[in-house]
Amino acid sequence: MEKIESNISKVGGYTGHRMAKDKLFKHVMTFGGLSVIIAISLIFFYLASVVVPIFSPAHMDELQKVSLPKNGGGATVHLTTEEQAEIGVRMADRGSVSFFDLRDGRLMAEEKVSLPEGVEIRSFAAGDPAQQAVAYGLSDGRMLILEQDFKVSFQQDPKDSEKDIRTITPSIAYPVGSEPLQVDAAGKGLKRLAMQHSAENTTAIALTEDKRLVLAAFESTSNMITGETTTERFGIELPPVSGEISQILLEVKQRDLYVVHGGRHVSHYDVMDKRNPRLVQTVALVPEGERITAATILSGGFSLIVGTDKGSVSQWFQVRDDANNYHLTHIRSFKPMAGQVTTIAPEHFRKGFIVGDNGGNIGIYYATSNRLILKRSTGKEPVRVVGFAPRANVILAESGGESIQTARVDNEYPEISFSALWQKVWYESYQEPEYNWQSSAATSDFEPKFSVAPLTFGTLKAAFYAMLVAVPLAVLGAIFAAYFMSPKMRSVVKPSIEIMEALPTVILGFLAGLWLAPWVDNNLAGTLAALFLLPFSFVITSYLWSLLPNRLRARIGAGWEAAVLAPVIIVVFWFAIQIGHPIEAAFFGGNMPHWLSNELGWTYEQRNSLVVGIAMGFAVIPTIFSIAEDAVFSVPKHLTSGSLALGATPWQTLFNVVLLTASPGIFSAIMVGMGRAVGETMIVLMATGNTAVMDLSIFTGFRTLSANIGVEMPEAAVGTTHYRLLFFSALVLFLFTFVVNTVAELVRQRLREKYSSL
Repeated sequence: MEKIESNISKVGGYTGHRMAKDKLFKHVMTFGGLSVIIAISLIFFYLASVVVPIFSPAHMDELQKVSLPKNGGGATVHLTTEEQAEIGVRMADRGSVSFFDLRDGRLMAEEKVSLPEGVEIRSFAAGDPAQQAVAYGLSDGRMLILEQDFKVSFQQDPKDSEKDIRTITPSIAYPVGSEPLQVDAAGKGLKRLAMQHSAENTTAIALTEDKRLVLAAFESTSNMITGETTTERFGIELPPVSGEISQILLEVKQRDLYVVHGGRHVSHYDVMDKRNPRLVQTVALVPEGERITAATILSGGFSLIVGTDKGSVSQWFQVRDDANNYHLTHIRSFKPMAGQVTTIAPEHFRKGFIVGDNGGNIGIYYATSNRLILKRSTGKEPVRVVGFAPRANVILAESGGESIQTARVDNEYPEISFSALWQKVWYESYQEPEYNWQSSAATSDFEPKFSVAPLTFGTLKAAFYAMLVAVPLAVLGAIFAAYFMSPKMRSVVKPSIEIMEALPTVILGFLAGLWLAPWVDNNLAGTLAALFLLPFSFVITSYLWSLLPNRLRARIGAGWEAAVLAPVIIVVFWFAIQIGHPIEAAFFGGNMPHWLSNELGWTYEQRNSLVVGIAMGFAVIPTIFSIAEDAVFSVPKHLTSGSLALGATPWQTLFNVVLLTASPGIFSAIMVGMGRAVGETMIVLMATGNTAVMDLSIFTGFRTLSANIGVEMPEAAVGTTHYRLLFFSALVLFLFTFVVNTVAELVRQRLREKYSSL
């Protein structure tokens, strides 16, 4: 009796110990599962926190009025600031330049341009904002060029020896000397003026008081020994235009001239050769009944922004046709202003601009994203002059009255909109709208191109071709290995395929880029022939195998039939490669890639989707094979035995019992493989041309989201649009895999419930 009680006590102790371990592991598993969920959630929220600012609306502070500096009278013709947006600059049509504190309007300095005796100012022209040069046209046919100058000095703070006080001293400078330049040799007053100035060249185009359109080019050369600078002038009269000229615009590179005349027409002159300018075309930029009231050229010198008396705002630039001729083309229209457009000013370095109308409204636009960023009212008086600070973080506007209105602007990411990210955009100098990702360039004229559509397309394209190779081989191989293959052969094949998963993808990418891509390029016809012949060779071999006598087939042994295919694959592949070059010589002029490009017009790249599909297919096969094989092999034996006992053939049992039962696992294997292909980086980075193009062709490359992140993240400045869009790419990948995996799990559960009764 005591022994029985002792045994019962031991059993109870073991049971309690086991229950304690079960409870412990339950808590550990719960903690692990919750940790995974929390980690994934934190990743999502971190990515979102970096991405959200680029989609947040721009912000402008309340417009603040500062007293208009007294500068000897005259209307304002130009408003701007120095780099730090602390000092405002106002230029008047009578030649006075005022520098004032933007915070309170306090006049800091005032200068008046030095004019020859008896000479008056007739016109004003502002050059490219980034160059900061402006010019006054004079009554004697000459032009005086000046620019704002800010000298920064530091002095020790008398109250704190460890601090310095920064002092900015504003003034005006004369980059080509204080003596005016002769624009019109006849000495007539310059009624309208356009000017661009650089260190070596200065070009001016003017409408004289006797209605002639004249061009004057000035080329400066410096003596390397004496340092003396000499200026050579060349002048010529341009072909006239019809109607009254209201505005003249010269782009920063001093190659293209636009003359607004007749109310609605613009004439484009090619002035690259200053000695032989020519009228290229005259275009009506607005429909009948409308009139051009303001126009400007965007930063970079490519785009023309036009505003009308109806409030409409549009963008135009030159587009090259098939005959290599350029035509001024309407690109896009923006959301109109409420009243007649009275003034337009571009940003200094980006593709943004500010518009004012006669109803006292101002609007900040961005060209590439086709957005009206902000709109504000300055009052009821017409807006006469607007301007930007160099960093576009402050705007200035003058309407009626005795004040200038300023406001700080937070507009860091104007390039981003739904259309710019996912739709075709007509970029400057392009012949048509395109999907394009090009985040950097060598010059500031560059228009950033942030279309994630080709990157997303490239990601899906890579996954498609990889799965096209991997799914048939992996799934069919898994079915054969689990259901038909002999246990001894399976014990060798399964570990061998699974160990392939440990092979670093950088090795596969290296081999694909440096060996496989050139080899396929040199044997393209043979490679395509092999892809075509191998499936048929399997079917033919199987048929011939069925015709062999039973005694011969018995020698191979059940489950070893796959070994017969190994020499067949080698022979067929060798045969396809051998006949490849004769096929190229007979039908493709000896060079199939060249024939595809020249005869069919297909783009062909050595590192293309075919190479990536093969390389990524082999990278994905082990994942799909392993999961699918386990799913098929795990089908209960009593199901297959029962089916065979009832008279079904092995193939009938496979299709009607095994595959149905294993379908959730096979589906999961395919989804896991797809996720593996979507997130692959090194293979697509090394085995493609890495170009962001939208082309489904198997002979072209692509760029994926993951590869783009890997390439560009090290060079992206933190906080910039480029940096945040790379995180947006990561967020798109995250959401894509999350949605696919969620849908896959729902389908898997549905299949599991459906066939669980078998």
